[in-house]
Amino acid sequence: MNEKQEQIGFFERYLSLWVALCIGVGVLIGHFFSESVLPLSTMSIATVNLPVAILVWFMIFPMMVQIDFTSIGKVGKNPSGLVLTVIVNWLIKPFTMAFFAWIFFDKVFASFLNPEIASQYIAGAILLGAAPCTAMVFVWSYLTKGDPEYTLVQVSVNDLILLVAFIPIVKLLLGITQITIPMNTLLTSVVVFVIFPLVAGFVVNRLIIGAKGRLWFEEVFLPKLKPVSILALLSTLILLFSFQGETIIQNPFHILLIAIPLTLQTYFIFFITWAIGRKMKFPHCILSPGSMIGASNFFELAVAVAIALFGLNSGAALATVVGVLIEVPIMLSLVKLANRWRY
Repeated sequence: MNEKQEQIGFFERYLSLWVALCIGVGVLIGHFFSESVLPLSTMSIATVNLPVAILVWFMIFPMMVQIDFTSIGKVGKNPSGLVLTVIVNWLIKPFTMAFFAWIFFDKVFASFLNPEIASQYIAGAILLGAAPCTAMVFVWSYLTKGDPEYTLVQVSVNDLILLVAFIPIVKLLLGITQITIPMNTLLTSVVVFVIFPLVAGFVVNRLIIGAKGRLWFEEVFLPKLKPVSILALLSTLILLFSFQGETIIQNPFHILLIAIPLTLQTYFIFFITWAIGRKMKFPHCILSPGSMIGASNFFELAVAVAIALFGLNSGAALATVVGVLIEVPIMLSLVKLANRWRY
């Protein structure tokens, strides 16, 4: 890849700034115009918010449309990256998240939080930790020049495991055997955030390459499509934080308390995955998205389940929303780090 291709555009270079501005705009909209955004917050399918789902769909479509399904078979030649992803996502991450949440909310912050709200925050953190990233990882992989086919396989396997492991892990870590996780929410989230954009990307890929050729697809269509992902990301942030603007403004200190363990967890998982992958000599295009999958969370699912189980204004729902608040800026910092460490 030549130097021109490696250069980062002005808009992407200051993406962290645009993210911060959009979060601020969303919070202010939610605070001053809460009645106007209320109808959007109630437009849901199986507790999955429809406007958010559409924006997330556009966010990951530019990655999906690049996937060459004929190359997926090559993943079998290097399965160790997939194995590492599975181990980190399901045997390490949920339990370290629960540990960080318990240490901080139940012990370190005990003088600031009553036991009931502390348990709510722990529950929200556990929901985040038990749902490794699905949709957004395509964005992080895209920004770090990850292998799109390998990323697809990593995410696909992750989703299959999520369908059977999410509920038992949440029950185990919450210690509540009678809790009911809405399976329709789980299935709808996977269909809306992965399967729909994947099928659409495949169809568009075949149609455009068949009509215009691969050269036009790569040199004309993809560059024009690139801003769509970033604009959808920023719009998603405005919408999400407009839904929770009043709650965030009313609880600024609690937002900080929740953010501390979630931030530590994110960096911890990224660095441990990266260290193991480098030790095992994974190529950068596989290790980068693999590290991002574990570090980030399937926040769309976590927020939906927290609302379904504990209510829109619960501490658990607030914790999952704070997960969104900190995740994007932190993941952008990890994107920069992964690009700086490219080898």
